[in-house]
Amino acid sequence: MPTLHTNGIETYYEHRGDGPPLVFIHGAIVDHSQWTPQLETLSDEYTTIAYDVRGHGRTGGSTTDPYSIELFVEDLHALTTALDLDRPVLCGLSLGGCIAQVYAARYPGRLAGLVLADTFTPELLDWRERLQFLMLKATIPLVRLVGYERVEKVMVWLQERIQGEGVSGDYEKIEQLRAEGPKMATDEFAKVIRALTSFHETEIDFSEIIVPTLVLYGEHDVGFIRRHAVELGSKLPNATLRAVPDGGHASNLDNPAFFTTAVREFLAEVSFRA
Repeated sequence: MPTLHTNGIETYYEHRGDGPPLVFIHGAIVDHSQWTPQLETLSDEYTTIAYDVRGHGRTGGSTTDPYSIELFVEDLHALTTALDLDRPVLCGLSLGGCIAQVYAARYPGRLAGLVLADTFTPELLDWRERLQFLMLKATIPLVRLVGYERVEKVMVWLQERIQGEGVSGDYEKIEQLRAEGPKMATDEFAKVIRALTSFHETEIDFSEIIVPTLVLYGEHDVGFIRRHAVELGSKLPNATLRAVPDGGHASNLDNPAFFTTAVREFLAEVSFRA
């Protein structure tokens, strides 16, 4: 199993193909395997890399407390440096998209492009988003009692009753990924969720993100994600916005053919050379 010592942890990663580099950053409470369809398909033209974010998968946890998006960004920077990647494209989904945004603003000269999928900005656009994050943070004591799998199933059920079927996409695929990968420790779940729900405290200068950016969102994703996709499309100077048909919150898994093709078309327009 390939690992690299990065920022005080052993980061697990997987690597495919040869060509311009493309780094995938997964969402919260899953692992690198979320990106298997894209990791394998796009490796015919690109060097594709997917890794387990601190607290997740085979990277596992650490004694650091608290976690933050900024910490995850420095982990990623240490990984891209250790792998000697020359101006990669980052592709992040949900939590991964938060990490990718901050990385792109902090290290604008280190990237060739950016793909932001099913993610959101630090800005809380209205009271519904404040409520969404309060509810997410409130899951921590429940998870300590019954485990995150049971709590998430209830949340998925509630979201589909409130916002309609399809909002969670093909949730069985997420369950399968979790069944096949290492189980996340409850304390790590708590630290990751606190990092995610404190993202609104992060400041991002979007004018610094000048690389070509593709913003993707599932057409059936929750309302606040769709609103933030539009917000990202307007804030970023060089952004293209596309909806993923039949996609929920993990649109790369819900409609992998469309998602992968959209990324491939975007990459064809990216200049990987400085």
